[in-house]
Amino acid sequence: MRIPPRPVADCPWYLRPFFWNQKRKYGEVLQAALLWARAPRLFLGVALLYGMIDRRSSPIDPALRSLLTVRISQINHCPFCVDINSMTLMKRGVSEEKVQALVDWRESPLFDARERAALAYAEAVTVTDAEVGDELFAELRRHFDEDAIVELTGLVAFQNLSSKFNAALEVPPQGFCRLPSAPDAGAVAEKAGGSP
Repeated sequence: MRIPPRPVADCPWYLRPFFWNQKRKYGEVLQAALLWARAPRLFLGVALLYGMIDRRSSPIDPALRSLLTVRISQINHCPFCVDINSMTLMKRGVSEEKVQALVDWRESPLFDARERAALAYAEAVTVTDAEVGDELFAELRRHFDEDAIVELTGLVAFQNLSSKFNAALEVPPQGFCRLPSAPDAGAVAEKAGGSP
């Protein structure tokens, strides 16, 4: 890591319940969280935003949310995010075969039309040289209502924030799940119809 994480013992008391919950859920405190803890108020804001995005009442089902977070993490070259989000994706009932196929989802028969629309949208928002065209947005509307599209866009934006933060600071994977990384963003933009 480019910046050492803050030790839990040096964190403000009001962050410790988050770390307790991580230890209960993952078996250890997340190194990315200890980096965010260097800015405690920012940590709280990010944690609350994530809680709202990944809530049970979201119009985007949990497996699809995780599918998108893994794909965005692959594009942004965030091994920590790919690691933890892939584990979550498989816990949400997605097969390892499908998780492995995510890098080349356009060529795989494992993804349905709704997933394909969401993945194409997530890639177009994530890749700098790509854009969300009218045709892509019309396809998205065939599968999601307007409120769900707003939630989907919020999820994509949040995962870009998270994976770019972790990639820039070189947060290493913590060994939750071993999966391949993605092709570079230029190759993704080319497949998506943008310029590399």
